[in-house]
Amino acid sequence: MFDTSDEYYMREALKEARKGFYSDEIPVGAIIVCNDRVVARAYNNTEQLNDVTAHAEMLAFTSATATIGGKYLQNCTLYVTLEPCVMCAGAAAWTQIGRIVYGASDEKRGYSKISSSILHPKTKVTSGILAEECETLLKEFFAKKRKY
Repeated sequence: MFDTSDEYYMREALKEARKGFYSDEIPVGAIIVCNDRVVARAYNNTEQLNDVTAHAEMLAFTSATATIGGKYLQNCTLYVTLEPCVMCAGAAAWTQIGRIVYGASDEKRGYSKISSSILHPKTKVTSGILAEECETLLKEFFAKKRKY
């Protein structure tokens, strides 16, 4: 199921994650692609917005639905640098997103640690795309935080 476009779009999600890194946010980036067109870009914004729900995926869902003019994203793919948490996976289910592609697994808070059935039954998942690059950015961020 993996193809080179997955790497291309994950690199776009990594660009968003780097924006978060430089904004002192946990560096998770997300994009949503519909019909080979990026319709949403976002990165974690929980600190700047003082909102624990301002995860990259949540912001991307809001942006994508506004862009396409509907609340369902069945024909879209979410690319995100870190495995979605339970909240984001639940929101993905409500959007009925067609596919989720993520980079790094989240051993502590990833939705798959709880249950894969959180997602919509028709949502397809691909994991591990550019996982090392995604993990490295997160590790670098938290190492920097521990120094201060």
